Amino acid sequence: MADGASAPERTSAPHNIEAEQAVLGALLINNEAYDRIGGVLEPHHFYDPVHGRIYEIAAQRIARNALASPVTLKPFLAEDAGLQELGGAAYLVRLAEAVVSVVSVKDYAQVVRDLALRRDLIRIGEEIQSRAGTFDTQMEPPEQITEAEQSLYTLAERGKYEGGFVTFARAIEEAARMAEAAHKRTGGLAGISTGLDELDDKLWGLRKSDLLIIAARPSMGKTSLATNIAFNIARKHRREQGPEGEELTAGGKVGFFSLEMSSEQLANRILISEAKLSAKALAQGNLSQEEFLRYLEVARLLETIPLYIDDTPALAISTLAARARRLKRTHGLDVLIVDYLQLVRGTGGGRNDNRVQEVSEITQGLKAIAKELDIPVIALSQLSRQVEAREDKRPQLSDLRESGSIEQDADVVMFVFREEYYKEREKPTEPSEDMPPEMRSAAQEKLDKWMDEMNALKGRAEIIIGKQRHGPICTVDLHFEGRFTKFTDPVRSGAGYAEPGAFS
Repeated sequence: MADGASAPERTSAPHNIEAEQAVLGALLINNEAYDRIGGVLEPHHFYDPVHGRIYEIAAQRIARNALASPVTLKPFLAEDAGLQELGGAAYLVRLAEAVVSVVSVKDYAQVVRDLALRRDLIRIGEEIQSRAGTFDTQMEPPEQITEAEQSLYTLAERGKYEGGFVTFARAIEEAARMAEAAHKRTGGLAGISTGLDELDDKLWGLRKSDLLIIAARPSMGKTSLATNIAFNIARKHRREQGPEGEELTAGGKVGFFSLEMSSEQLANRILISEAKLSAKALAQGNLSQEEFLRYLEVARLLETIPLYIDDTPALAISTLAARARRLKRTHGLDVLIVDYLQLVRGTGGGRNDNRVQEVSEITQGLKAIAKELDIPVIALSQLSRQVEAREDKRPQLSDLRESGSIEQDADVVMFVFREEYYKEREKPTEPSEDMPPEMRSAAQEKLDKWMDEMNALKGRAEIIIGKQRHGPICTVDLHFEGRFTKFTDPVRSGAGYAEPGAFS
């Protein structure tokens, strides 16, 4: 449907002006055509920028249930210099008049989109060639490969190469879409449920593009908490149709970078936790028939859930990002967990003498992964020894190793704290027959007091939320069963915290 006043043809990149005109004409004579092409085509896919602006304004009006026609679009484009070159409002009329049928509008839209992708592929290829031919100490070949892969991933996922500014209206649209998803999601969470109601209540779920840090001293249970969350999310993964035919999701697909433990060790830990087995009994083969059947049941469940483990040690942040992209492209990815942050390497391959700078690069890289893949990223972190020197050993932000960058880049920082761990190491000397009566009585009194305190602290765990961009700074009580390395929600009694009678 070429027209004498059509946009000038350019030969610098693949394009099809006639297909763009066919799409716009069909849209202007029948707004219902947008239902067929709205999910395929975006304004930036049009080669002619005037066509892109026409499509964007029409789409905005249709989304508000307003008519998009040559007459209604005229005021919005009256001052558009590009449209004036094509004949002004008369060009809109000619677009609509030239359409024979709207039946093939989706095919035309696909042609426009495919040509846009080809143009972006050419641009990426030219940039790769240009950078490869430029010898720059700041951009070594491995970094160039990572950047090229990131560009290709972005193009494949979003149908658009460059980032740049978006209108406030587009940002509002995305925010409204998130609110609607939270409204439809079970529990009304803004993000993915951790499987722990008490934690979800304060975090409002794991939100897309957030970097969450779980930090603790050794033996506090940070890896156990991460594996519990990973299993809870993967176990609940399902997709179903909503009441209006829309797709609703629960749970998610989880990627787990285990830089400290092997995949077998991690799987074994999850098996012990979920089957509620003694690690010692399992290792020695002393399981009862009931316990063994429970073990097999959980093992069969683990084989079916979408939980993917990478146990490659000392991964560079660039490699970690590349593997996360690949996982999302091949299997899907809703949550990424890294255990733990200090075992990830910077791009310098460990040659960087400035550890604070290297950790800064790693945390920035993890936050970039969260934004690029549009998923929550959970990274575990060790705390410095200065916690042990204080009388109150509850951790705080300043206890993070290389804390500046971690605290700055994270959206949420949580600390795992179990006072029972420290109290257990304060056990007083037990009374003996060799002691004088007065000393034995005093020792027994100290021991009784210690046992009362231990009973009060038994199984109690605190998740201290030290930083949160979207919600409160607070403490969440959980129950920790050391035998099974499992965190669960505590039962609430009139007195407050109580040990749960059973695990879910």
